[in-house]
Amino acid sequence: MHGSVRQTDLQGLIAPHIDATIMASTTPIAHPLYAAPGSRININARPLAIARWLEIVAAIVIVIVLVGGITRLTESGLSITEWQVATGILPPLNDVAWQAEFAKYQATPEYRLEASLSGMTLADFKFIYFWEWFHRLLARVVGLVYALPLAWFWMKGAIPAGFKGRLTGLLALGGLQGLFGWLMVQSGLVGDMTDVSHFRLSLHLLTALLLLGALVWTARDMRRVAREPGAGPAPLTAAAALTAVILFVQLLLGAWVAGLNAGHAAYDWPLMNGRAVPEVDFGAGFFWTVTHDPFLLHFLHRWWAWVAVGALVYLARRVRKTDRSASIALHSAFGVMVLLGIATVLTEVELWVAAAHQLTGALLVGAMAWAMHSDGVARQSTSVPPAPA
Repeated sequence: MHGSVRQTDLQGLIAPHIDATIMASTTPIAHPLYAAPGSRININARPLAIARWLEIVAAIVIVIVLVGGITRLTESGLSITEWQVATGILPPLNDVAWQAEFAKYQATPEYRLEASLSGMTLADFKFIYFWEWFHRLLARVVGLVYALPLAWFWMKGAIPAGFKGRLTGLLALGGLQGLFGWLMVQSGLVGDMTDVSHFRLSLHLLTALLLLGALVWTARDMRRVAREPGAGPAPLTAAAALTAVILFVQLLLGAWVAGLNAGHAAYDWPLMNGRAVPEVDFGAGFFWTVTHDPFLLHFLHRWWAWVAVGALVYLARRVRKTDRSASIALHSAFGVMVLLGIATVLTEVELWVAAAHQLTGALLVGAMAWAMHSDGVARQSTSVPPAPA
């Protein structure tokens, strides 16, 4: 019919508009926090399972830090004079083996110059041997608990895109931390040394705490990826970085205090031996005094703590509205740590109080990594431009 539109022509006019409407309704909107169309998304990824695995590893690291503190407080660190990766898993199993291990310890400067003077018995040696052996055993356990699941996730293709390098780096960092531990032990087996180097002790401890923080941070990234497929790592804000530096100084001072037995420099608080500021002799030079004098280091560790508290309060308040749980965890951790630090002094470095102080330090690092991550996510979210209409 003249002037009429054929049905096939009508379909040709309408179909493109229908197709365009369907495409518009099904195509995801590009967003910086989500995977853009065409970006790499691993459909086999299991970020939530990886997050839980990393949290288990972090919990074991916290236990290792606690046992390491007990090992130091009981002066057990030099009881095992060799590093045997495989055969060292088992402790001595008979009297002959125990006597052989005791003989090796008796050749160390610590035994000759200190332990022998108190009449150490084989039973006493077994006590200190246990803590060093247990500390090393846990280090082996955490290596396996990390490496084996990592290999499994890798073979299954379950690692989200962009995270293989970081997970491998964490494995390398754990191995490096173990190497630092052995170098620390070696420093106490030479010359007339009766203790390990406090520099190497701090390197060993702070690397463990860095590993702990990185595990927590990566676990939080994995949980975010589970919620928002394609999300990238959380950024580090300037405020979080500054807080981390301030806390690092406090942890470094604490490690030096432990390595030099400087906790015994004073048993009163807030004064030190009745003085507001201890007497310090800079005759050996400023640098040597700041890094070796037990009275000055004890004093600095006491009072830099309040600078750290101020920074941590600020960070906790920054994340309070966006992640209240992280804020509460951070407040709780540093509050308990300060109280335990004071109690450690007043109880004259009583073993379990001092060990709890170090344990809370590890928990504080975990809580701070959580809060730092939340701060980065919050600031990243507020900087995202609105999606196009």
